Amino acid sequence: MTEREARRPSNTHIVRQGYVVGILNPKSLVFFAAVFPHFVNRAHGNNVTLQLLLFGGMFSVLAFCSDSTWGIIAGTAREWLSGSPTRLVVLRSVGACVMMTLGAIIIVSALLS
Repeated sequence: MTEREARRPSNTHIVRQGYVVGILNPKSLVFFAAVFPHFVNRAHGNNVTLQLLLFGGMFSVLAFCSDSTWGIIAGTAREWLSGSPTRLVVLRSVGACVMMTLGAIIIVSALLS
């Protein structure tokens, strides 16, 4: 329980995995279809497509910045947490307790309903 993984994934693998997750995540499509049309100004005639492309580009830049920030924070936390065998054992033990508690809650709620 105190050992880290043998090798770290390459930067190319990490970027490729992030890209695939981003493409397959339906959140972007739902947001684009549900929110963006309300901000389109139809009075500008044929510029609806251009407006949607601009909104999509802005959304992509903001999502990239947000996801990059969370990635840096997670990587920093990972290095700190996995730097000590004691912290790693505590982290894994807390995670196991949380999962067992959630499982017990699900079982109890299923029995009571």
